[in-house]
Amino acid sequence: MMGKHRATNRGTLGSGELAVVTPSYLPDRELCGDLNNSVLEMTDPGVVHHIVVPDRDFPAFSGLRGPRTAVHAARDFLPASFFRSPGFNVWINAARPWPPVRGWIAQQIIKLAVVARLDVAGALLLDSDSVLIRHTTLDTFRRNGRIPLYQAPGAVDATLPGHRLWHVSARRLLGLAPPPAGDLTDYICWPCLWEPSVVRDMLGHVEDVTGRDWSTAVGGQLHFSEMMLYGLYVDEVAGGPEATVSEMQGIVHSAEVPLGQEEIEHLLREAPQDKSLLMLSAKAGIPLEVRRQALHSFRHASLGPERGDAR
Repeated sequence: MMGKHRATNRGTLGSGELAVVTPSYLPDRELCGDLNNSVLEMTDPGVVHHIVVPDRDFPAFSGLRGPRTAVHAARDFLPASFFRSPGFNVWINAARPWPPVRGWIAQQIIKLAVVARLDVAGALLLDSDSVLIRHTTLDTFRRNGRIPLYQAPGAVDATLPGHRLWHVSARRLLGLAPPPAGDLTDYICWPCLWEPSVVRDMLGHVEDVTGRDWSTAVGGQLHFSEMMLYGLYVDEVAGGPEATVSEMQGIVHSAEVPLGQEEIEHLLREAPQDKSLLMLSAKAGIPLEVRRQALHSFRHASLGPERGDAR
């Protein structure tokens, strides 16, 4: 099924059990640096952090490169038919010029392409506004030895019209019937763990259904969520997940509302001990030093003064 899938024809990115993938850009450079430090500290020596940035921002991120950190230019993961529109956050796909590919959707295409090229059992998708707070391996997520699918049945209700639109576009790409009336399952989570082998099969299925290169098919959507596509594929096309979870592995503040240091510390202190990640939305406008001080206080309390003061 995957013979025509271009994302797998450019070689693989590393090997092993787990890799971390982060799309970023210049305004999030400091946040991404903090995330990278946490990945290097909180994951095993074989885990590589793949950071993908716009070509123009590559020099600002190049200092992060190392044995376990690869910085990639976004252009390397987009088809040759994609051209950046000067002055606008959109791409023009010569294979299908209309509608233009919005920047948010292009970023999701890049994520899918990166994961499709990984030769690992699991790919952990982490945005720049996240940070690992505890040791994290693939076993952190496994249930009965299986990599689970996050699903929240009935969570997409009338208060989330955008999520329903993502359901519609994902089901169209997968050749499924439109979503039924009523509440739907949500698959969006932080952190998000994918199996690259499943992603490759999924993209091949999209090509079979649409008759187009998967990136052109996805780029033609006005509303799209890569997590919704993956979840629906596993749930309704691939025969269902071998394991599921309904609670996120992260401590999440996705509201665009700022938090103070004490509020962040409270989140960290009150969260269950199995949470491995803190995600504070960059859109919340939390000052960088507030984030850092809260995390430093948490480390100090968790690890003791000697290790907690280590930077």
